[in-house]
Amino acid sequence: MNDAETTQVGKGNTMGSETFRTQLGPLLLIASIFLLNFTARIIAAPLLPTIEKDLGFSHGDAGSLFLFLSIGYFISLLGSGHISSRITHRKTIAVSAIAVGTALSLIFFSESLFSMRCCVFVLGVSAGIYLPSGITTVTSLVNPRHWGKAVAIHELAPNLSFILTPLLAEMLLHWFKWRTILYFIGMVSVIMGIVFSKLGKGGNFLGEAPNFSSIKKIFRIPAFWILIALFSLAITSTLGVYNMLPLYLVTEHGMSLDWANSLVGTSRISTLGMAFLGGWATDRCGPKPVMIGAFFVTGILTLLIGMVSTPWIAAIVFLQPMLAVCFYPAGFAALSTISTPENRNMAISLTIPVAFVLGGGVVPALIGVMADNGCFSLGISLSGALIMTGFFLLFFLKLSDTGTKRD
Repeated sequence: MNDAETTQVGKGNTMGSETFRTQLGPLLLIASIFLLNFTARIIAAPLLPTIEKDLGFSHGDAGSLFLFLSIGYFISLLGSGHISSRITHRKTIAVSAIAVGTALSLIFFSESLFSMRCCVFVLGVSAGIYLPSGITTVTSLVNPRHWGKAVAIHELAPNLSFILTPLLAEMLLHWFKWRTILYFIGMVSVIMGIVFSKLGKGGNFLGEAPNFSSIKKIFRIPAFWILIALFSLAITSTLGVYNMLPLYLVTEHGMSLDWANSLVGTSRISTLGMAFLGGWATDRCGPKPVMIGAFFVTGILTLLIGMVSTPWIAAIVFLQPMLAVCFYPAGFAALSTISTPENRNMAISLTIPVAFVLGGGVVPALIGVMADNGCFSLGISLSGALIMTGFFLLFFLKLSDTGTKRD
């Protein structure tokens, strides 16, 4: 990439419509990095029953691992701007992939709850620096009218990870211990980080380090605070529930670990197409209608997971994630409209940490505590009721139409 192109990208360029087609390769490579980043953060979920048995953890102990991971993620996301402002977004993505792989590999040596918490905390710190640079790079590669589709490709990563991770974990558990599985995924992440540093495109510009003036501007935007709440609820509906779902199916519905992981994994297959549908709908209609539908349906279905009897649980588990994933292309497009290209990474860095801690850490930890007190089902249902509040919050959200609708 020459200097002119770099300057253009740094300004969040307005490239032609052909750019989306020509940038598919770079977009898919970035999505591959995100796939490993996300897999590293959720791989513990399908392994949780085995880890509990091997190390003697309670449900609350197991749930606390996600809280410590989310705290590390929170801290790292808040400080990610300091890194990208010094080494560019592209190098930040590569560093994150290599650090995630190293941290995940270190869990191989964990023998106690304390050491596990330390390792997953470091994993969270390593993973957290990726997202602001990843989203900023993705949205800088294409015209704003294609943001929905570009982000949808990026969001293929977590959706594909939700499918493959439990299936891969269950398959590998037949031959390897859970420690070896974590080490293997970690090494793959290290390799991909090196590959991206050599072959990756985009992101050859510096991010904006957090500063009081820029933070103050973002804090003054009412939509910013609503989006924090919405992202928290969205992460609850996907990652928060997902983290505890295999354990819930095994302990409360008497499923075998094989069947629980297979059910959770295959239930996410529909999310691949739904993510693209969400991106297309965002470009066509704007983000707000998409988010309204996602929260209403997902909240009801999550509520039902904790209420229905065993004969019905498989059907509800299959339906629950379908619309939940539609939020993310719309949510990131909405977040992009309230910020400028120069401080977009900062807006993401201020939004996602809080959302991840609440939805991906606090909620699973609370569900685990409730499970230890005989209220596992109630914990899941209360999560569903919480998700439904996003439907009402959206009526107070005011967004600019810039870049969120098709020309």
